[in-house]
Amino acid sequence: MPYLSHFGLREPPFGITPDTSFFYACKSSQEALNTLIVAVANGEGFIKITGEVGTGKTLLCRKFLAALDDSWASAYVPNPNLEPRTLLLALAEEMGVILDSGLDQHHLLKALNLALLDFARRKRRVVVCLDEAQAMPLDSLETLRLLTNLETEKRKLAQVVLFGQPELDERLSHESVRQLRQRITFQHHLGTLTREETDHYLAHRLSVGGYTGDRVFAPGASRTIHRTSRGVPRLVNILAHKALMLAYGEGSRKVSARHARAAAADTPSSFAFSPAWIWLALGCIAFSSIGWMILR
Repeated sequence: MPYLSHFGLREPPFGITPDTSFFYACKSSQEALNTLIVAVANGEGFIKITGEVGTGKTLLCRKFLAALDDSWASAYVPNPNLEPRTLLLALAEEMGVILDSGLDQHHLLKALNLALLDFARRKRRVVVCLDEAQAMPLDSLETLRLLTNLETEKRKLAQVVLFGQPELDERLSHESVRQLRQRITFQHHLGTLTREETDHYLAHRLSVGGYTGDRVFAPGASRTIHRTSRGVPRLVNILAHKALMLAYGEGSRKVSARHARAAAADTPSSFAFSPAWIWLALGCIAFSSIGWMILR
């Protein structure tokens, strides 16, 4: 990024690729992480984490998996929109279980059950995390339930965490997966950042990125970013990145409310302003940036 040296940064602080080193433990995210850790420690079968687009479900999933020690075997499926047989093969591959791809679904399920028993004999517990679970076919959800039927007197041999958008609840309300729905004993809905959390979030990510100076985002800029993102972390990242670019274009080391408003005006997914203000804000910033570039 062209503004890294300008702001004294080692790496871009507001990327939208999930990076656990940038994980910010706001109230909702920390509660969700605590829920996951407690649930798997108790040996529950199914856990559900929902949240709107951009609220950090994938980042939370990776943070949770990174927190597990060597006593756990994990399987992470980022896109579980797979028919049952393919899903079983994907789970086996993730767990390092070698299966004959020519097996039918019945024998694949049987072979995976034997693998789970082997993990248990070696004192290893298994957790399966499925991202974007709202896209899973109903028959694949039912296959997951069958996979978790195997248990000891104390606990399930495999635990499943479903991460998905709110549409996941609609899918789970279907009559054909009512048995799975009854097995969800822990759940959490990821919220958005509060106004105060947005302020801390911006400072946190800058710090992780290597920034050590005074406050970069003026209070007005932080308020504008929170209002136009509605506290959705992904949108906060996009707006903060654009605002930093605009400040850099003017040669400023501070991000003002004006920069934040222009960033929001240039972001279709933000909850921004009227068309008249959009053109005015962009025009002002463009004029200032061109003037600074000429002076340089």
